[in-house]
Amino acid sequence: MGTDGLQIVLENHPVKTKSHESGYLYNMKSDRIKGYIFAAIATIAFSNIYIFSKAALNEIHLAQFGVYWFFIALLLNAVWLLKKGIHRSILQLSNRQWRILGVLGILEILTTTTFFLSIQIIPDPAVTSFIGNLYPVILTMMGIIFLRERFTWIESMGGILALVGAFIISYQGGTNLADLFIPGTGVVLINAIFAATASLVVKMNIKTMSPEIMNTNRALWLFTFSLGMMFFYSQSFIIPTKSLANIAIGATLGPFLAVLMIYYSFKYIEVSKSSIVQSLKGVFVFIGSFLYFKTLPLNHQIIGGGITVLGVLVMSLAKARMSNSRKRKEII
Repeated sequence: MGTDGLQIVLENHPVKTKSHESGYLYNMKSDRIKGYIFAAIATIAFSNIYIFSKAALNEIHLAQFGVYWFFIALLLNAVWLLKKGIHRSILQLSNRQWRILGVLGILEILTTTTFFLSIQIIPDPAVTSFIGNLYPVILTMMGIIFLRERFTWIESMGGILALVGAFIISYQGGTNLADLFIPGTGVVLINAIFAATASLVVKMNIKTMSPEIMNTNRALWLFTFSLGMMFFYSQSFIIPTKSLANIAIGATLGPFLAVLMIYYSFKYIEVSKSSIVQSLKGVFVFIGSFLYFKTLPLNHQIIGGGITVLGVLVMSLAKARMSNSRKRKEII
């Protein structure tokens, strides 16, 4: 889940004394540590989505999967919302905020549907994850277009590396466009576009709406949509116990913990810095896929995956460096 989010502004300080500067630097460092911790937890938890969702989708229909997956997510998010007492602020949301939640709900339906479709289509979850590294590239491009963010030549090189890596992973040697890439590549690309769009909306509104409200809103929309698909495809609510166990583990780690931690990381550090940690997701998925499914990507897909991870790291580090430089200038 880059944009320059949550700029820290010193207010009501007409004179910047040394004590003010030291306090500001301490708070900034503390926030960075919190942000990186949240991003790390999110990365590890999100990696497990690929594993446990793939295991469940190997046995049941996507609509059945969605109902149970997002029911558990909705239940956990609702309990957490009540425990934090944030439910009281829901009635205070403005009409504009309700519209934003509606837009986010639709975007999340499109994003999540294409994500799990790609998981279902592509045999190895690690391959899906590596191709999914196109997401930060697209997110950065959107930040330039819509938020007029700066883009350095180092970031350009990182973006090119990520694109080259994705091409290597998905290339299967066909002679025409239909056979050029492995099945599911287009779905991952569409997912990356929707995910980047949703991330921009979240980042632009994270200051005015809590992560708990946005995460519960996401789970509610996705559960409702999945329930509708259950009746549309006439699927049974009875599923194998093993599938239910995989869904319970994955839903707890994924749409509840991982998404919540990503939103929290956005409160303390920029998306670019969060992406530095999240870019390692493919490594965790690679290890998890081998341990759980005993499968490995092809040699060229492993090489391509490494290139995409390197590309995202270059982009994110360059963006973070530029952001730190700007903040230092604000202090002086």
